[in-house]
Amino acid sequence: MSKNRCYWCGEDPLYVAYHDTEWGIPVYDDATLFEFLLLETFQAGLSWITILKKREHFRKAFDNFDYKKIATYDTKKIAALLENKGIIRNKLKVHSAITNAQAFMKVQKEFGSFSTYFWNFTDGKIIKNSFKTMAEIPANTPLSDRISKDLKKRGFKFVGSTIIYAKMQATGMVNDHLVTCFRYNEV
Repeated sequence: MSKNRCYWCGEDPLYVAYHDTEWGIPVYDDATLFEFLLLETFQAGLSWITILKKREHFRKAFDNFDYKKIATYDTKKIAALLENKGIIRNKLKVHSAITNAQAFMKVQKEFGSFSTYFWNFTDGKIIKNSFKTMAEIPANTPLSDRISKDLKKRGFKFVGSTIIYAKMQATGMVNDHLVTCFRYNEV
């Protein structure tokens, strides 16, 4: 018997696995939060499946998403990234990865961890929505607007409200699994 899933993941095995094992699970680890931040910023204007298919290329190209290394990338490394056909070769997004890594570490220094900063927006609580259809799920919310604005104030790039809401969903700050989805009560 097949499981009821959020239908956005379709039948692509990679998308289904992501939906079933990652999407919506609360993330408190700074390294993983940075990985999602980097991937979400590259996703801007593209589909998430495009990013998922290139995820391992991103992992290799960006030193396993090590923000300390990324923060120090020089012009030689940037040039290599812009030649890497395995990733999205957008100059502004590549530069934003470096800028965001630097800003990420500043937030860590100020708050003790990025996780503490991020989860403070909900007082550490998961927002559990109860949507029945995909049409009900918003692209952004007043909270994602607030987080986006604060991140921009701190120097982050490519962190518009829609990108931040997608990050909130992916990292479990918001449970937007449909109520009919088998994962809804599991996360």
